[in-house]
Amino acid sequence: MTVTASQPQASAIPAATLILFRQNPQGGAPQLLMIERGAHMRFAAGAAVFPGGRIDPADRELAAAVAPFLDPDDTAARIAAIRETLEETGLLAGVSQAVTADLARAARDYLATVGALGPVLERFALSLDLAALVPFARWCPPWERAFDTRFYLANLGTGDVALMEDGSETARLFWASAMDTLDMIARGEAQALFPTVCNLERLAAFESYAEAMTAAHARPPALICPWTEAIDGIEHLCIPEDAGYPVARRPLSTTSRGTA
Repeated sequence: MTVTASQPQASAIPAATLILFRQNPQGGAPQLLMIERGAHMRFAAGAAVFPGGRIDPADRELAAAVAPFLDPDDTAARIAAIRETLEETGLLAGVSQAVTADLARAARDYLATVGALGPVLERFALSLDLAALVPFARWCPPWERAFDTRFYLANLGTGDVALMEDGSETARLFWASAMDTLDMIARGEAQALFPTVCNLERLAAFESYAEAMTAAHARPPALICPWTEAIDGIEHLCIPEDAGYPVARRPLSTTSRGTA
């Protein structure tokens, strides 16, 4: 059976994720921050994903307050990506001020108390730098209650920052190049959802954050709605051939559907 779609289902859940780059301390390809989700999580348990999560009403309220003339969906997604990254990893990205380990720790603790990014910004006199997040991709499978996820790039430079698991959703945090993470998945040392694998394959082609950013600006994200298709009698998950990804189809039996 073939299932295709060009738009998300009405029940799709808006979400955002942040692909964080840092320079490799040993040289070579840049590293990306990956999260191993807790084994108890209802969605993508144990999977390696980029930090992120669903867009909350408070993210939309903050978007309307700080950028009323910009695309409200895009702005709210950027805010959600910043908030979720702080919550899950302890990294405070996407703000105009210099961030110390103590500031990030205090901001994360306060976020856990108030549950929204706006009060955190106000308490610590921070302002958002939304342009620091570069749109890279947007994925939404065509099934009910799927996540309609916007992917953004951001750069931490040297990456000399403190990380700490959140003790609930996050089981492990690690830095690895896109190719190293793909190798871990191939060896069975990590698992990942179909969109994560596809984006890692695309990211593996870039030798620097600047190269990835240039490519992202040259190809504004188009919505990708994967579909299932029988090829030679075998069910495959597929994406458009011209979407900019090295691999456009893979057997369903070797993938996890998901969208993070």
